[in-house]
Amino acid sequence: MKIVLLLGNKPNHKALSAKLSKEFEISGIIIEEKKPPKKSIRDWINKIKDRFTFYKIHQSWSSLMKHYHQEFKNWPTADNLIVEQINQAPVIEFIKNKNPDLILVSGTRILKKDLLAEIMPIAKIMNLHTGISPYIKGGPNCTNWCLADDLFHLIGNTVMWINEGIDSGNIIATERTRFNGNETLGEIHLKVMEHAHDLYIRAVQKVEEGHELNSVNQKNIGEGKLFLTKRWTPKKKKALLQNIQNNRFSKVVHSIHYQKKANEINLIEL
Repeated sequence: MKIVLLLGNKPNHKALSAKLSKEFEISGIIIEEKKPPKKSIRDWINKIKDRFTFYKIHQSWSSLMKHYHQEFKNWPTADNLIVEQINQAPVIEFIKNKNPDLILVSGTRILKKDLLAEIMPIAKIMNLHTGISPYIKGGPNCTNWCLADDLFHLIGNTVMWINEGIDSGNIIATERTRFNGNETLGEIHLKVMEHAHDLYIRAVQKVEEGHELNSVNQKNIGEGKLFLTKRWTPKKKKALLQNIQNNRFSKVVHSIHYQKKANEINLIEL
């Protein structure tokens, strides 16, 4: 089975590519290196203030990226194509030349209609989402949204068939990440990401073994919420930090309330 990866360029994406390459034949990797938007002086001042005020949130993510950077320094040796925008003609040409059986996506911009129309006839396309769809979708970080909004029972991951929407494709599998309740914010993020990579690998193994995977319409599972980056406000960030600092996360994870809420959601087993 030949596989092409469509990935972002962060250390966690490099780690995922390395893990996948140990298990499967990776024919090529397309890496989207997004250009950072131009910032005004005011934007830079606001960014510095945010980093200072919410240092623990930024530090937890930075420590995760540092962990993966140290463990996975290089991309696999498969042919690489680096693009600034995933929805470009060279991406289509690269995929057509590789003629893969499966395309795996993680960390890129949304694949647009024109690109999907070209590559869907070539191969099946999976997407990894670090949140439990349809309940938790969007960004910038679904785990942080769950921690801020007391949705601890919805921290987990989804593997889905891709479509044009935001984390809205038919579901292959959803799993809740397991915690002991004593994790720091950084440890929570690491457990979620490691679980995401593991779930993705297990889903691909099913394909390689010839199993028919789930394709469950999210509307048949339940109602969810789309979280947007523009709504990730200082108020939400403060709520996240308070839940960690006051040990609310630890208390709730071990509570009957947590188990009751967890039992109310529909998970799709791989």
